[in-house]
Amino acid sequence: AQMVAGLTIGRKKYAAVDGEMKAIASEAAALAHELSALVKRDSAAYTLVSNAYKMPKDSPENVVARDAAIQRALMTATEVPLETARAAASVAALAARCAAKGNTNAASDAGVAALLADAACKGAAYNVRINIASMNDKSAAAEFAAEAKQLAAKAGASVAEALVIVEAQIG
Repeated sequence: AQMVAGLTIGRKKYAAVDGEMKAIASEAAALAHELSALVKRDSAAYTLVSNAYKMPKDSPENVVARDAAIQRALMTATEVPLETARAAASVAALAARCAAKGNTNAASDAGVAALLADAACKGAAYNVRINIASMNDKSAAAEFAAEAKQLAAKAGASVAEALVIVEAQIG
């Protein structure tokens, strides 16, 4: 999306959307930075979960401490992919806007951006769902699941919109 916006900015043919494309390029760059940071946070969250499951359970006190650590770690391991899904859904929306208004010579790139963002969002939603399955707080788990489902649907709608436009542009 950032690339398509960049290929649109400064072109006479797209002067009417120059400001919007500059904003998209900026937002896409910020999202790329955020998603990169989330990769590292996701790895750290997995380590928290793994370490919590390795805690000793040789006494009642240790069992309680282990269970609490697992639940805290699962919360973190759920929040990070949920943030990833939010960012990916935003990227999918930007890609759809680029497909609609961006440089038509880069239409396929806008489509690829939408497809990748949709896959990232759905993958992150899967990670939310796998983590909430082991959470004791079923109310929080249900909220996480509902938001993940909503974000996956939002990304899906953006990719569908983008693909209709891309298909029309590339024939």
